[in-house]
Amino acid sequence: MFLDQVSINVKAGDGGNGMVAFRREKFVPDGGPAGGDGGKGGDVVFIVDEGLRTLMDFRFNRHFKAEDGENGMSKNMHGRGAGDNVIKVPPGTTVIDSETGKVLGDLVHHGHKLVVAKGGRGGRGNSRFATPRNPAPEIAENGEPGEEHKIEMELKVLADVGLVGFPSVGKSTLLSVVSAARPKIGAYHFTTLVPNLGMVQTPDGRSFVMADLPGLIEGASQGIGLGTQFLRHIERTRVILHVIDMSGSEGRDPFEDYVAINKELETHNLRLLERPQIIVANKMDMPDAEANLVAFKEKIQALKENEFEEDIQIFAISAITHQGTANLLNATADVLDVTSEFPIYELDQEEDTVLYKHTAEDKGYAITRDPDATWVLSGEKLEKLFKMTNFDHDASVLRFARQLRTMGIDEEMRERGAKDGDLVRIMKYEFEFVE
Repeated sequence: MFLDQVSINVKAGDGGNGMVAFRREKFVPDGGPAGGDGGKGGDVVFIVDEGLRTLMDFRFNRHFKAEDGENGMSKNMHGRGAGDNVIKVPPGTTVIDSETGKVLGDLVHHGHKLVVAKGGRGGRGNSRFATPRNPAPEIAENGEPGEEHKIEMELKVLADVGLVGFPSVGKSTLLSVVSAARPKIGAYHFTTLVPNLGMVQTPDGRSFVMADLPGLIEGASQGIGLGTQFLRHIERTRVILHVIDMSGSEGRDPFEDYVAINKELETHNLRLLERPQIIVANKMDMPDAEANLVAFKEKIQALKENEFEEDIQIFAISAITHQGTANLLNATADVLDVTSEFPIYELDQEEDTVLYKHTAEDKGYAITRDPDATWVLSGEKLEKLFKMTNFDHDASVLRFARQLRTMGIDEEMRERGAKDGDLVRIMKYEFEFVE
């Protein structure tokens, strides 16, 4: 089964908790702090494995989690950092954040790595909080939570040349003739349901990868037929071979087929028309093919905007009898030699100029009120501080209260009418507001 699109959940490991501990040392308050730091949580990492061809490994396993860091220990011993969860993906995988739609990475080359979720840092032990005023603190941090994302994975096959055209024009037959690939061939529409790849070698020794892609119909760019399931895969190809049934055996006009397919490519992604295109006039061994080819070339010439515009290459072949295939392959290899890769996404592009402007600082919290009059504090920064606070020690609780005051939460709540004894909720934790 060929699987080329999937949604998964990834969760990096949490950092280990710091420890509150003391050593025994004469003339030192409480023996002196000796709590070690927690270890770093593991990352979730994608790595390209050229041996994979589909996303089948993600069909039933949709949740991936890295290990948490080890907690800190006494005698100032730090916890061990967790290993990364390394997940193999096929070349050509695009990784997208489901919530923001941002492209996290486009994984193409073997061994290419991408960190999709970063592990949390370890919490600090009480040794880190010792000061001259407080030489024996009972404060330690919990580990930082690891990142958690829902991501979309799309596989766009890696091929130098893509065969496009209506169903039953002979794309699969052509691939089977020029390579060792053995795609399913039948005299009915949509025989090819998944992309088929084949390694092609020209008579003069050059080689390239050709992809036989599922047949297009009008409206494919809007999802009709196999729709964008096909169009996604042609985005990586450098040269397009437009295969046309020149005999008109399906009752269609070859020129109208040519115009319709190009319209679908343009509608899906305008940049697809930037790729060099070679027209393959197939089934030339059948009746009426020669006459149709003459009329087709006249209509193609009429599309030229001026006499200096370069002609589109047209090769008359018969895939079933191998007629003309050698010339087609040599011409395709010639075009590939002078055609560079077309980047699908522009990642991490640095701007030549930087615009500095004032932006309001994110408070890091939000204050709302439930119908039962409970004050609710939320926000990414606030919740992160809450999770990293060890509430087993009073000193850590007091430190968290100071952090809330520093953020301005106490003052804003008073301005909004909070009174002594009001209930305040952070996540599932409730406490009373104190003046």
